[in-house]
Amino acid sequence: MSAILGSVERPLRVAVVGSGPSGFFAVDALYKATFKFEIDMFDRLPSPFGLVRYGVAPDHQKIKNVIKVYEKDALDQRFAFFGNVNVGQDITIAEMQTFYDAIIFACGAETDKPLGVPGENLTGSHTATEFVGWYNGHPDYQNSSFDLSHPSAVVVGLGNVAMDVARILAKTVDELKTTDITQKALDVLGQSKIKEIHIVGRRGPIQSAFTPAEIKEFHELNHATPVVNPQDLVLNEASQKELTDIHHPVRKKNFEILQKYSAATETTKERKIIFHFLKSPVAVKGNGKVEKIVLEKNVLSGDPEKQSAKGTGTFEELACGNIFRSVGYRGVKIPGVPFEDKKGIFPNQEGRIVDNGKVICGWYTSGWIKRGPSGIIGTNKPDSDETVHHLLTDVPHLKACPSPERESVKQFLAQKNVRFVTYADWKMIDAAEVKRGQPVGKPREKFTSVLEMLSILK
Repeated sequence: MSAILGSVERPLRVAVVGSGPSGFFAVDALYKATFKFEIDMFDRLPSPFGLVRYGVAPDHQKIKNVIKVYEKDALDQRFAFFGNVNVGQDITIAEMQTFYDAIIFACGAETDKPLGVPGENLTGSHTATEFVGWYNGHPDYQNSSFDLSHPSAVVVGLGNVAMDVARILAKTVDELKTTDITQKALDVLGQSKIKEIHIVGRRGPIQSAFTPAEIKEFHELNHATPVVNPQDLVLNEASQKELTDIHHPVRKKNFEILQKYSAATETTKERKIIFHFLKSPVAVKGNGKVEKIVLEKNVLSGDPEKQSAKGTGTFEELACGNIFRSVGYRGVKIPGVPFEDKKGIFPNQEGRIVDNGKVICGWYTSGWIKRGPSGIIGTNKPDSDETVHHLLTDVPHLKACPSPERESVKQFLAQKNVRFVTYADWKMIDAAEVKRGQPVGKPREKFTSVLEMLSILK
């Protein structure tokens, strides 16, 4: 008679694919279970923590303190980290099922949604993911280049990532030099000639996705000031109802901050952050590179909470040298896992992955790849809790994997010449980064290539 899954004799073997917030929140939820288990976390990069390391803005160091919580989880003896392992390539999903009773996919939304307008791929038109990854030291984006010699840049989008991009463009080297931004990014930003940063959104201020903390920071910049046209704050009836909805207090706070910006007097600060509401990009023009963006003015129509933006047929052109597109994110397919192309997620029912409506027992998902790109870091906790709840409910029905020993995974990867990075390895890389940052007063100077990280381990 075989041992019961989740017992002392046969701990439940769980793989978590992705080491960002949703992955670690799933780990934390599993720790609260009464079952006995082992968790192996996989990431295609040698470094853990996902968007906390590579997405959170370098001048938001306090937000990165959540890593301390993840660190505690990672040091538990029931946990193992397998960094520098590309799931779907270095190890297929079918191969993973040899070693794990359940798999939680927490691999996020790694790519941007396109604008879908002519000219958006001209030189100088960038995705927000590319720019954020570049200044945060993500290895995938270190070959990107940014020419910031034109006095005007446009950021398309009204979410927190768009606000981060605008703020980094507006800050001086002195405001960034004690953060963990890469030295290469500091050097490029130090040569920036940008004087105006235009933030463009297709809907109005009430429908914006940014948070008060993000836009409040614009008032605190040393050399830039926010500009809001008072006319953009004149609301239609449906937007007025959305503003006064007690279930959405953030809207009122955002609106109050924008009102203050609209009433501000002229400033002598050298840079401006100019908001454009109710405008949609319809084309990007230029001779080989970005020279201007064409915007169509919109009006809102529909009931409260269901308003959509429609073009009015009135257009304007805005000269610029760079465009940063931040209009949403979508997940990336993993071979062998169902994918809902329209939404860019793994199809699921409350975290249970489904294929053509049928639940795949033992496969789960959490975070942005589960629900789409919404919320902040903390939003992932209840999301992961829900997924883990269903996993634990399913334990009696899971198919036991044939080779449940962690050592078997290590041997398998070694035989395929996959140089996996353990958590102890990561701590060596981490210490080296911190040491590199100390002489210049930075919390760390990141290694920006996988080879650099692995070289520390030799």
